[in-house]
Amino acid sequence: MTTTSTTTASGGIDTLVLGRRIRHLRTARNMTLDDLGAAVGRAASQVSMLENGHREPKLSLLAVVADALEVPLAELLRTDPPSRRAAMEIELERAQRGPLFANLAVPPVKVGRSLPADALEALVRLQNEVQRLLTENAATPEEARRANAELRARMRAQDNYFPELEDHARRLLTAIGHPGGPLSQRSTADIAAHLGFSLHYVQDLPHSTRTVTDLANGRIYLPQGNPGFSDGRSPLLQAIASHVLGHAEPADYGDFLRQRVEANYLAAALMIPEDGAAPFLQAAKNERRLSVEDLRDAFAVPYETAAHRFTNLATQHLGIRVHFMKVHEGGTLHKAYENDGVVFPSDPLGAIEGQPVCRQWTARVVFTLADRFTPYYQYTDTPSGTYWCTSRVQTSSQGAFSVSVGVPFAHVRWFRGRETTERSASRCPEPTCCREAPPELAARWATQSWPSARPHASLLAALPVGVFPGVDTTEVYRFLDRHAPEQ
Repeated sequence: MTTTSTTTASGGIDTLVLGRRIRHLRTARNMTLDDLGAAVGRAASQVSMLENGHREPKLSLLAVVADALEVPLAELLRTDPPSRRAAMEIELERAQRGPLFANLAVPPVKVGRSLPADALEALVRLQNEVQRLLTENAATPEEARRANAELRARMRAQDNYFPELEDHARRLLTAIGHPGGPLSQRSTADIAAHLGFSLHYVQDLPHSTRTVTDLANGRIYLPQGNPGFSDGRSPLLQAIASHVLGHAEPADYGDFLRQRVEANYLAAALMIPEDGAAPFLQAAKNERRLSVEDLRDAFAVPYETAAHRFTNLATQHLGIRVHFMKVHEGGTLHKAYENDGVVFPSDPLGAIEGQPVCRQWTARVVFTLADRFTPYYQYTDTPSGTYWCTSRVQTSSQGAFSVSVGVPFAHVRWFRGRETTERSASRCPEPTCCREAPPELAARWATQSWPSARPHASLLAALPVGVFPGVDTTEVYRFLDRHAPEQ
């Protein structure tokens, strides 16, 4: 599948800059597309795609191109645009491929030599001004969504793999003599003890918290009975992770999100250790039977934890690009990750949280099934390519959610469930795909109905005041006063 990304998967090459450098050097030598294509053994159309940033070339091809242009390879790989006009062209191309233009339904402009310089500059300034106004007018919830988008970009650039967190998990497991396999509740407590913490289960834990850590007295307070948790180890491991990673008071909401992702990652790395999971997954790939369910069962974790962990390890150890989705039964995207080119619905700021998911996608179709708890497999044809997904539904206090893991068609041969005949097609974000009601229904009801929406409160409310969003600090401090050991 051809990609329109501006960087390679590792974030090393900006294909738009690379393309403009090749075009600049070609035209400076009075070479046509046909000339360069003949010199490198490629069709002129392929060279054009390379120059327009629509293709991620192999280094071997770039070396041949550099020879044909009589420049060192390093000259092609420079990160600065070759001219001011090229810089503006790159900026406009990048904007047109981003969420701002897509959500405004602005038709793309062909960015080439025929576009007058004054028109190009006007378009670049216009899109910058629109982006500036969106930024200035963003209320607190929008700022939070922006921080989410930035964090998701970082995760994508690293293939959602954090080696330093894997090392932390490895050292902790070695310290308690963990033999491998599932991490028991007792082993979880052993990790806490190794770090100098005693565990205290209480009935009056502050309602806005999952756990409270008393650093002064070496105590971790947890709720009695683990209400609302699908796995009793998770809240304790996340509290331990924050301590191990030296998390301090968040400087802003972006810092808060980063800390949460790191704590969740380390907790999952402890429950599904890399040293055991990577060989397990590689063996499954060799036998063409990769399955999130098998990973879940092998390490005795909830399905969502296994799905998350699969995204951590799939690209790093298996060379498989992947995406993850958690979708509310109401059809809105709760959280997601991708490095496989799938295009999630997003707002003009690039945020995906709360956006409606196409009804044709596996994550929505699974809610229409009579059997919601058996894994469901489906191929979906989308404007960005064909994807295979596996999805299942889980319940929670906030309603039902589908948890989905998917891969591009090229990778499906490694997975159990690839033989499914279920297939759908999505034209989203084209409104006629599923966002607009069928004309006959709209004609009958558009002026005769008034639904009362039930959005998640987090989509509308401003973030609570305080260092830790959503936490009543006074309540926490009073709790600690009640339970602190007498001096």
